[in-house]
Amino acid sequence: MSGNRDHSDYLQRAAMYDLLAHNVKYTNPNLHMQYYLKHLKYMNKAMQMRNIQQTQGEGRVRFLHTSPDAPDIDIYINGQMHVKRLPFRVASNYLPLKPGKYHIDIYPTGNSVDSVLNKKITVEPGKFYTFAAVNPVKKMRLLPYLNQPEVPANESKIRFLHLSHDTGALDFAVKDRDVVFPNVSYKQASEYLGIMPMTVDLEIREAGTKNIILPMPKAQFRPNETYTILLIGLSKEEPALQAMILKD
Repeated sequence: MSGNRDHSDYLQRAAMYDLLAHNVKYTNPNLHMQYYLKHLKYMNKAMQMRNIQQTQGEGRVRFLHTSPDAPDIDIYINGQMHVKRLPFRVASNYLPLKPGKYHIDIYPTGNSVDSVLNKKITVEPGKFYTFAAVNPVKKMRLLPYLNQPEVPANESKIRFLHLSHDTGALDFAVKDRDVVFPNVSYKQASEYLGIMPMTVDLEIREAGTKNIILPMPKAQFRPNETYTILLIGLSKEEPALQAMILKD
């Protein structure tokens, strides 16, 4: 079958095999079953294609809470609550949104009067976004990061995102070996890097030095997955620095 077929092509194929199955239903049961199975196959393909065509125009948005002194947060999109009780160091599930502009309000959980942030965001068709709530709660900002979940078959893909506001520039490296992402500043995301799937010891260093800020032993990257590795928390206060690995 051509990769260019659409929903109606598969429906036509399904209808053809349904007719063929009906015609031999009583004269050739084996052939009837073969045709019927092909009918089911193309009906399933038609349903899959319809779902793809329906969602291709939508963007996907998730929210990430990295504000170190903020309570759990509720996130409203155009006045409707879409994410409830999001705690520090947790990302929400992706939300499908049609392309366009949206008004975001963030409130402490249970308090829908005193918002800690109001922002307009733009969603483009087919794009995947992580919107990270950063900075202390009194200076909270919502920063957009464009995700690239596509990955070549049987490979992995990683990037590094620095979200610790009291920590200087960082190098992201393999333990005792080369730097992978050099000199990444606060709020900055590296480019993505394709890698072979593996379990590997990593470390986050003070930029340009061998001084280890945070070790990351036995980081696991599976085939056909894309990951964002984040540093969150604080160097000098609580909550302490910690690394997160998010699937994109």
